[in-house]
Amino acid sequence: MNHTSRPLKETKPAARSRPRLRFSILGPVRVWRGDDELDLGPRQQRLILAILLVRAGQPVDMAEFIELLWADDPPLSAVNVVHRYVGVLRRLLEPELPSRSNGRWLLKQGSGYRLDVDADSLDLLTARRWAREAERQADTMDARGAVDSYRQSLDLWKGWCGTGLESVSRMHPAFVFVDQEASTLACKAADIALRCTRSEIVLPALRRIAARDPLDEALQARVVLCLAASGKQAEALKLYGTVRRHLQSDLGVEPGPELAAAQRNVLEHQFAEVSDRNERPDNGDRPAHTPSPAQLPPDLHAFCGRSVELSLLDNLMSGGVRVAAIDGMPGVGKSALAVHWAHQAAKQFPDGQLYLNLRGFDPQGPPTTPAEALHKLLTGLNVPLSQIPTELDDRAGIYRSLLANRKVLVVLDNAHSTEQVGPLLPGAGPSVAIVTGRNRLTGLDVQGAQMLTVELPSLEDTRENLRVRIGTARVEAEPAAADAIIDCCARLPLAVAVVAARAREKPHFTLASIAAELRATQPTLDAFVSNDAQSDVRAVFSWSYQSLNAAAARLLRLLSLHHGTEISIPAAASLAGLSARQLREPLQELTRARLLSESRPGYYVMHDLVHAFATEQADAVDSSADQRSAVVRLVMHYQHTTYALERWLPSASTTGQVPEPHDGVTPEVIDGSEAAIQALARISAAVANQIRQAGPGDRDGSP
Repeated sequence: MNHTSRPLKETKPAARSRPRLRFSILGPVRVWRGDDELDLGPRQQRLILAILLVRAGQPVDMAEFIELLWADDPPLSAVNVVHRYVGVLRRLLEPELPSRSNGRWLLKQGSGYRLDVDADSLDLLTARRWAREAERQADTMDARGAVDSYRQSLDLWKGWCGTGLESVSRMHPAFVFVDQEASTLACKAADIALRCTRSEIVLPALRRIAARDPLDEALQARVVLCLAASGKQAEALKLYGTVRRHLQSDLGVEPGPELAAAQRNVLEHQFAEVSDRNERPDNGDRPAHTPSPAQLPPDLHAFCGRSVELSLLDNLMSGGVRVAAIDGMPGVGKSALAVHWAHQAAKQFPDGQLYLNLRGFDPQGPPTTPAEALHKLLTGLNVPLSQIPTELDDRAGIYRSLLANRKVLVVLDNAHSTEQVGPLLPGAGPSVAIVTGRNRLTGLDVQGAQMLTVELPSLEDTRENLRVRIGTARVEAEPAAADAIIDCCARLPLAVAVVAARAREKPHFTLASIAAELRATQPTLDAFVSNDAQSDVRAVFSWSYQSLNAAAARLLRLLSLHHGTEISIPAAASLAGLSARQLREPLQELTRARLLSESRPGYYVMHDLVHAFATEQADAVDSSADQRSAVVRLVMHYQHTTYALERWLPSASTTGQVPEPHDGVTPEVIDGSEAAIQALARISAAVANQIRQAGPGDRDGSP
């Protein structure tokens, strides 16, 4: 009691005799007024009090109360029911409170309520205060003091958070997070107790907490070691066998490396690291039971170039951006860029790096669902399998809570859509996510992510890539042949990798002979076949193609009939026999899938190897009559566009009557002499390309 504050009121007998309230949530939800425990009423009322206690003084809004009590099926009277329960709780906590008064404990805040508790009134906050003191003592090399403080904290954990309110208390992220907190503290206590040979001090609490979850391998491993260090080697080995049987019967797996190492150490009598120096753990304040995840795949040994993109990622992260989304055409090197940068930046993320292939374009099955992805991410963060909820929102809540105070780099590779990625992004806090995907994830752009499109590498960077892969001497000996290979690969990194692999397999082949093979197979993709589907250019393109709707897939095939450098929207509409308005959606889908690029407003280009793939698909799917009709429409588009140039080019002339365009032909609108000159140059080049591609028996049936 503070005798320096409001002294007149402190002298009143009623104030001195007012009983103290104490709250408990580390086990069953309980409240005492003085020495008397209160009857907290029906289950729903206890749930409301429980979530207020779990939030530990933070507000809980009405929506969360309603979801907690009724999930997805609240009654129309839900808000009134919550208000009524809160009113009953308020009177229960303060029976002397006048009607319609706010009271001392249960306070209205925003659309919800807050319970005004502190470390002197709530066991959860008391436990956290002791844990902070233990960490402070560990930082000052007072290991013995830290063990005693950890024991004080652990003694307050009497069971599952909110015991008696299952299944809500075992599924709701806030309750699960508190339970995970107990396991984390127990393992921290065990680690430091083992170092200063005081395992027996924490062993009772450690066993009590570990008994709740026999599948928590990290925690069970600590119990095994502490038992052995306390002279109970036989009991330690018996516990190992029990946990192993649980893992085999419940999960169908053998013990992981941590638990297996604990058993091995017991057998070798190396269960304690005896130290009288009270030294802190080698890994700083990160407990040994939760090793920082290091899941990045190996860096690409042949990675080179991309200095601009790497600098952009460095600048983004230093500028406070927490999400970067990398997109680009198939095979351009998005994943390689993300993984390479992640390896360079790994030291900036002391709490680890998570990596997950979301299989957005995978021939083996559908994309990873957000729920599946969160299960894997939570496993990577050492959440025991038994504590991972089944519901997506609950998993996302735990995931973001775990990352809130950690600096973790999350690499989400090969994403399919914003909907797939959204639940996997860290919330508030210092963690960072790098997302890669073929499709441009415009939804992330709206949410504030920085977008980065990976284009084809420069010619010099591609040469350097080839040098790294097959040797500088070999490239410098045949520079013209090397450039011919790069030209046949159209600078696509995946294609260069496939050809370089063949060159390494055949070191006695000249680069000129390899270039000749590539030219001989054009315009097909036969030269870029690989035994590994992930490296086969045709297969990689096919995964994007298979994800297209029918209209976009048809348009891609028809665009293979066009041989110009770029195509306008009216020309593409004529090729497809659609109006410009009907063409918008399939064009947008092709650009989102990065099978087509918008070179400038209203004009589109296709990569040479994508063009070859589209040609193969057209020959396999479309009849020659359909292809011929499409080419006729394209030629008529150019013809009628040329007629439209007459009014702007006085020197131009036509003979005879201008025919009406066929159905499905959309001439371009020419507005001004400058536009007419540009259109004439573009049409001349396009027609010349079409003529060069045409020949006797040509596939397009050009007239």
